[in-house]
Amino acid sequence: MSEEADHDHRPLVLMHRLPSFALPFRDRLHSHFRVLDPHASTTADETPQAFLSRHAASVRALITVGPSPVAVDLLDLLPSLQLVVGSSAGVDHIDVAECHRRGIAVTNAGNAFSEDVADYAVALLLDVLRRVSAGNRFVRSGLWPQKGEYPLGSKLGGKRVGIVGLGSIGSEVAKRLVGFSCRVAYNSRNKKPSAPYPYYDNVCDLAVNSDVLVVCCALTDKTHHIINKDVLTALGRDGVLINVGRGALVDEKELVQYLGRGEIGGAGFDVFEKEPEVPKELFAMDNVVLSPHRAVLTPESFEAVFEVIMANLKAFFSNKPLLSPVQHE
Repeated sequence: MSEEADHDHRPLVLMHRLPSFALPFRDRLHSHFRVLDPHASTTADETPQAFLSRHAASVRALITVGPSPVAVDLLDLLPSLQLVVGSSAGVDHIDVAECHRRGIAVTNAGNAFSEDVADYAVALLLDVLRRVSAGNRFVRSGLWPQKGEYPLGSKLGGKRVGIVGLGSIGSEVAKRLVGFSCRVAYNSRNKKPSAPYPYYDNVCDLAVNSDVLVVCCALTDKTHHIINKDVLTALGRDGVLINVGRGALVDEKELVQYLGRGEIGGAGFDVFEKEPEVPKELFAMDNVVLSPHRAVLTPESFEAVFEVIMANLKAFFSNKPLLSPVQHE
């Protein structure tokens, strides 16, 4: 360790990221922390792995950027690690069980992204129902003068909307849809005593009683493919599915089949099972709206998640309660 580092009393924080991912506010962290970034600090003579090994014993806190995985192999390299700070709402890329087994606390982005994701979910729903993107393609392709009137869309107001996962994002989605006079119901791990909406403990029952399903729950072993053929059948020919959670919450192969056969009315996706790969069958479907995992990304949400990350790090190094701890189920 250099003499300069010996005299730098800022707490040490490791930036863990894929080479293609960067934290927009990384430079702002430097005023409070000494940030180690293997992908930005290495030279031709030292690989990121070698750089990490050289500093590993000193790292007590780690920021994981985007979907960068935090698994056993990384944890084994960091014997002093006590905190993993997630920069996203979901933590399916973090081995939370193993972290807790080792006494390592985990945090996520808390509510930083909730409002923006909720806005996006409603935007996708409106687009699917009113055929906005499809109408845009119709006009741009020059078909309007040739074919005349475009097919009708459907009204949002009064729709029965089932929300799968009434957490911070799902609650914000519900709040917005109530403003459209939608009738909201939900499924969640547990019934929420303060929620004013009907609760279904089974997703199929929720789908039977919904015109729309909005999926925004966390991805876990229990929720993997929670939207399966039974749920799609229950949702029915006119039903619409919106997913702003994680791609693997939906059985994409089954969904493609249902859409292709006209056994579901439409869908809007911001997330996919094997991003950035998307089932090609969806490209030609005018009742499907596709988005490249951008629901969380606004300048305002970046600022909000920066505040959450800073608060968690400051709390940790001051021995105070963390702002957004993740509990292991």
